[in-house]
Amino acid sequence: MAVIHHTTMQPTKLELLAGWLPTRDWYTGREEGPSPAKAGGFRLDDPAGEVGIEFMVVTDGPEQGAAAYLVPLTYRGAPLDGAEHALIGTSEHGVLGTRWIYDGAHDPVLVGQLYALLHGQAVAQAQSVNDTPDPTVSVSLGEGDGGGVSGAADAELVRVTERSDHTAVVVRASGAPEELTLRVRRVLRATDDDGVPGRAQVTAEWLLPDGSTTRGLYISVDA
Repeated sequence: MAVIHHTTMQPTKLELLAGWLPTRDWYTGREEGPSPAKAGGFRLDDPAGEVGIEFMVVTDGPEQGAAAYLVPLTYRGAPLDGAEHALIGTSEHGVLGTRWIYDGAHDPVLVGQLYALLHGQAVAQAQSVNDTPDPTVSVSLGEGDGGGVSGAADAELVRVTERSDHTAVVVRASGAPEELTLRVRRVLRATDDDGVPGRAQVTAEWLLPDGSTTRGLYISVDA
């Protein structure tokens, strides 16, 4: 179980994201630069207890027409070998010291736990409360062979491809002959439905700038 420390981080996560978001092809924000605000998300536990895993939603832009972005983050106590391209920045944590913060779509620990979540072997946790499942997160498991997740809840990160509005994370499940693509939606869109029936996917809420909430698809498995 991850332990959430209510302490300071310098720079803050939002300050780091303000500098990182404009470097992403899927960022649709303003020319004068982003001013991200935390708007939701959830956490996953690292079974080894070493890596912090968070799926953070931030909104950016004026209240009318603000964009919502999904940013998977990992927090590590040392650099991740071979992931320099995915480093968002470092921050001084008030309890844990220097933390290396990564775009989690490129981190094998996050990807493995995301696969486990889609397989029903992990539980989405609240962002700010220890050992508390987040009831607003809905996980639909795949049915049959049509884009679902099959086999043991264990997967190896194969490659990551950035798209215009999502990140395609290709994994290979333990003992499975074929690769599987997890689609991490970077630009979130509100929807009343729960995605594609029979497809493994995650839907959840986020907060709008006016204080209301909406929900939509965070992650899905491609056929």
